[in-house]
Amino acid sequence: MSRRTAFGLVAGAATAAILLTSCASGGGTDSSSNSIDGDVTGEVTFVTWRTDLIQDGTFDEYAAAFHEKYPDATVKFEGITDYEGELKTRLSTTNYGDVLGLPNSVQPDQFADFFEPLGQTDDLADTYRFLSAKSYEGVQYGLALGGNANGLVYNTQVFADAGVTEVPATEDAFLDALAAIKANTDAIPLYTNYKDGWPLSQWSGNIGAITGDADAQNAMTGNDAPWTEGTDIYAIDSLIYDAVHDGYTEEDPLTTNWEQSKVDFATGKIGVMALGSWAISQMQGAATDNGVDPSVVGYMTFPATTSDGTQYAVVGGDYNLAINKHSKVKAAAKAWIDFLLEDSGFTATQGMVSALLADPLPDNLAGLTDNGVELLELNPAPSGEESLFGNIADTAQIDIWGNIYRQKLVDIARGAADGDKDSYFAELNSRWADARAQQG
Repeated sequence: MSRRTAFGLVAGAATAAILLTSCASGGGTDSSSNSIDGDVTGEVTFVTWRTDLIQDGTFDEYAAAFHEKYPDATVKFEGITDYEGELKTRLSTTNYGDVLGLPNSVQPDQFADFFEPLGQTDDLADTYRFLSAKSYEGVQYGLALGGNANGLVYNTQVFADAGVTEVPATEDAFLDALAAIKANTDAIPLYTNYKDGWPLSQWSGNIGAITGDADAQNAMTGNDAPWTEGTDIYAIDSLIYDAVHDGYTEEDPLTTNWEQSKVDFATGKIGVMALGSWAISQMQGAATDNGVDPSVVGYMTFPATTSDGTQYAVVGGDYNLAINKHSKVKAAAKAWIDFLLEDSGFTATQGMVSALLADPLPDNLAGLTDNGVELLELNPAPSGEESLFGNIADTAQIDIWGNIYRQKLVDIARGAADGDKDSYFAELNSRWADARAQQG
């Protein structure tokens, strides 16, 4: 996989996760010779979800430049395809690298069990974006590698061939566009990437975009029935259901393939996919590799417009880089994080929003700004409630930032499982309400 299992993507996001137990106590006790402020020496193991950047040599180039800057330090890479799944297991040991993307299965009140503090959040706020997601009680445990807008990539040529002349700004207009693609082209209108699973979680990055409410996710913790018309999560899952039910998605979702989908999208066999803006550069690369003009890759926000006529796109941090509290090379690990954020040029080449406040927005978000879309960063959870959303989701066994409950949604919509949209949303609301009650 050349992508995270999505997550994060949004400040404050939490995934329904297996609760983790801290490793053996005492492992995080630091010494003056092994702190993030010590000498930059030793070999850093970087455990990463970006397997594509290992395969194409990008990370090797970064490692060489890092070693040139710090002659006594080196970096080696370990790429993991099922990143979230494998890290859940490895966090029960001390063997999870020196630097890693902080897994979304770890709740904020568990950060200190696994990761080295990087400083006080307030002290870092003048330098970095996207801090709230991996801060707990004023201490920062992760720094976003970069950030993304959330929405959908679409093939501009497929839209043109279908006769769709305007980017859809409402759910109905979006479904009409999918119908036109199905009627007028040979492309699959909307590709779910059901089999790989993690792309289905990308839809959750749009929570907040529909209502324009920076507290939309926080509001779910106070709502016994979030899958009710008028909420963001209802709009998202309703659109998925309707698109599948009306036959606008791949015929056999059990055979989807993420890597192949990038080629199929670039070559006009797919109209739309729900993915963060991180995917733009990968789709452009697939286009170039297949002799297609990369300008065919368009980007739109979730097709919804608020009552005042505004469209929003949620912007938030990608995976946050964290340091294993058991690492023996913490200073070198911190230097590697700083290098990636400040010196590598990673976000510029990937078309991501830089985590550094001083850096401008990337050019590939021009499609949003040109259409008058406003960028929205979600508010952090209130103090003392940093883990509440994740705890409710865990208890309800609804993986908002996973794929299982949405795969069932797709199965119901395509007739492969019992029920309908109303019955499934009623089930989700019941489970959510029961979980809220258990959380007190």
